Amino acid sequence: MLLAIFTDIHANRQAFSACLDFARARGAQRFIFLGDYVGYGADPEWTVETVMDLVNGGAMAVRGNHDNAVSTSSESMNAEAQAVIEWTRGRLSAAQRRFLSELPMTLQEDDRLYVHSEASSPERWRYVQSTADAARSIVASDARITLCGHIHLPSLYSMSAAAKMTSFVPAPGVPVPLLGGRRWLAVLGSVGQPRDRNPAASFAMFDTETREITYCRVPYDVEVAAQRIRDNGLPLWLADRLMVGR
Repeated sequence: MLLAIFTDIHANRQAFSACLDFARARGAQRFIFLGDYVGYGADPEWTVETVMDLVNGGAMAVRGNHDNAVSTSSESMNAEAQAVIEWTRGRLSAAQRRFLSELPMTLQEDDRLYVHSEASSPERWRYVQSTADAARSIVASDARITLCGHIHLPSLYSMSAAAKMTSFVPAPGVPVPLLGGRRWLAVLGSVGQPRDRNPAASFAMFDTETREITYCRVPYDVEVAAQRIRDNGLPLWLADRLMVGR
């Protein structure tokens, strides 16, 4: 089965639509969502409703910290991010807010674990920024492959049977075989707010038969997404950063 795996959509309708179209055109058979459907962007209602519809059709989804913040005041965020969450609460329906609040923190399927941040303490929303961070997540699960997001920067880590770690940033469009004998942590880039100086939307596709993961970059109408943020009175820097992918 060919999986399309998305994370950190952040209410960016233009980026999410482009990624869905890209994945479908390449034969995606199932969708996996790793959290943060809301926050930062200007189209939370459409984004959450789209994810809800796909989950009803067989997709899998876990909760991110911005999703969690919609239903709890205990999440710690900067002032601008918090302002967008409060605005988002007023835009979502009761059913949409309930959907976000009831999402699981992790899901496991076959030998794969899906989580927003990392596996050792999903509710603490730690970032995977180093091989040490990746190792902590890998050993916390019995899954051979863990897929996560949260940091908005694509990278791929592996651990050998002797606990030796490797890491690299996969080239877009180049399949990487997740070889047996190693355990893997795939950190996906962000659909709706990339931070690696590339404004193109980022997601990944995984072939469960060949065991290959392909990181994908998808250009989209960044200016429209940015203007939506401005038109809704959200912090202007959230629009500006989309233009440069930071």
